[in-house]
Amino acid sequence: MKGWLVALAAMALAVPAGATIVIAHRGASGERPEHTLAAYERAIDQGADYVEPDLVATRDGVLVARHENEISGTTDVASRPEFAHRKATRTIDGEQVTGWFVEEFTLAELRTLRARERLPEVRRANTRFDGLYPVPTLAEVIALVRAKEAETGRRIGLYPELKHPAYLATRGLDTPALLVAELDRAGLNRAGEPVFIQCFEVGPLKRLDGLTPLPLIQLVSAEGGPADLPGSTYRAMLSREGLAAIAAYADGIGAELPLLLGPDGTATPLVGMAHAAGLKVHAWTLRLENRFLPPLLRLGSDPDAPGDFARAWQLIRAGGIDGVFTDNPGAIPVRR
Repeated sequence: MKGWLVALAAMALAVPAGATIVIAHRGASGERPEHTLAAYERAIDQGADYVEPDLVATRDGVLVARHENEISGTTDVASRPEFAHRKATRTIDGEQVTGWFVEEFTLAELRTLRARERLPEVRRANTRFDGLYPVPTLAEVIALVRAKEAETGRRIGLYPELKHPAYLATRGLDTPALLVAELDRAGLNRAGEPVFIQCFEVGPLKRLDGLTPLPLIQLVSAEGGPADLPGSTYRAMLSREGLAAIAAYADGIGAELPLLLGPDGTATPLVGMAHAAGLKVHAWTLRLENRFLPPLLRLGSDPDAPGDFARAWQLIRAGGIDGVFTDNPGAIPVRR
């Protein structure tokens, strides 16, 4: 297991001891189109401890921030006639997906596209930013973080997620190696830096365990299993034995909220079991709108209206959860 205690001690000036860290999920994606520099900067200005770029790779091997490698829902690619012939169907993690894929574009081509709001029917206000922002590279996200650190005088963490690394490897793109190389260039691939690396797959994390001293997070969900381990399930990985196995290569789990908080809002046994295995527990994803909150925290009948976000935060902290991914870092109550 990595020495996450050493890393967190080095970050003491950035995050108060015992605090639940706030991870801006794709930036302040409740207020700006996700995975844009505007969304990340908004999140930092709102006090997020970390920003989270999901990472995929271009055809020429550059890591860029997109929720998925299929980009018809997050860019204007579908309206660009010069790229109509790039529409394709691919099998990704066992499922057929039709659209436009980052790995089919060079960085120069991708940079001609503009970001769009992924949930326009829910976050209508965000659509006013459609067409304004390009797809950022990981290097640009790091540069933004450095600039905001200089501006604010505080450390700002980076929490990258490798998306579909096994699939992208079949396309000749080694995203774990690309990530380590980028972190090396930025001077971030060393113990004590405020960086977590996360993935839903197991193999890439085990490989990264030998490539970086940075803490690693095994992502898990209530359904399914790692795409690189057919026949395995996340449920099995969340047994006491499974958590011990995770602790051999990772430093924490990133689990969806229903796995961590029960219907009454109290912590499930998983939180204590993970802590007993020496693992940090980070929850995904806390969102403002009723439709994304459990029934206990919904206010009124409008699914797109704000729910009881403040109480959700209180329950997360009371449950002993170490960190939370949120689309709405600006709605987190004052913590300092």
